[in-house]
Amino acid sequence: MINFTRCTTVCFLLLTLFACKKPVQIVPNYTVSKVFKGDSATIVNVHINSRMTDRQLMLIAAKLKSDSAKINNLEIHFLLPGNADISAGKHSYYAFGKFLKENEVKPTDTLKDENASHFRLIIYGLSPDQAMHLLTLQPKEIAGKQIKGRFIDDYNHTVIIPFKSKSDLNNNLYIIELDSAAKVVSATMPLKTKEGGVEKWLVTQNGDYITLHNGVLAQYAGDGLGVPFNSIKSGI
Repeated sequence: MINFTRCTTVCFLLLTLFACKKPVQIVPNYTVSKVFKGDSATIVNVHINSRMTDRQLMLIAAKLKSDSAKINNLEIHFLLPGNADISAGKHSYYAFGKFLKENEVKPTDTLKDENASHFRLIIYGLSPDQAMHLLTLQPKEIAGKQIKGRFIDDYNHTVIIPFKSKSDLNNNLYIIELDSAAKVVSATMPLKTKEGGVEKWLVTQNGDYITLHNGVLAQYAGDGLGVPFNSIKSGI
């Protein structure tokens, strides 16, 4: 009877131990593509496969922190498929993250890793639900047209839809941009040019242009020295 009681007690303690153990949190897939020194931080470009929640991004950041213990002032740029490694500002990537020193913490910094280190996260891009809503819009302007892709502009919170018409003998490209209410906020028929073997579509009189290649739409300022200020993969 005593042995049975001891056995029962041990089993109960083991079950309690396992029940209290924190569930394993799976870190989403990511790849590091670039590490470079900024003015005040070491910046790491991290490519993710899709739009994520703040908790998922926090898990990636915590893993990077543990793998990069020798890096001081770690700053993370999260990039979606299509986003370019050459950054042209905060809206050319999906989210920004940084582990904070104690004197940098503000009341709005509520995210912490398992070691209670504060992490500031700013998601510039749209949430998965917001993006899906834009991607499923079906305005009358594109009915029966040859759609070249649907591209979420996270800066303007719009969807860009380039298309062609079978009835257009000149094979022109048309572009409409819709907001979340399916209202057309811009409509253009860009002029096609070719430079150095690259097909460009001029969208403004100032020389701003886009390129469409392998399902990626890249936007360039006329005086941007050939560096895209935005780069987007269709359907993300």
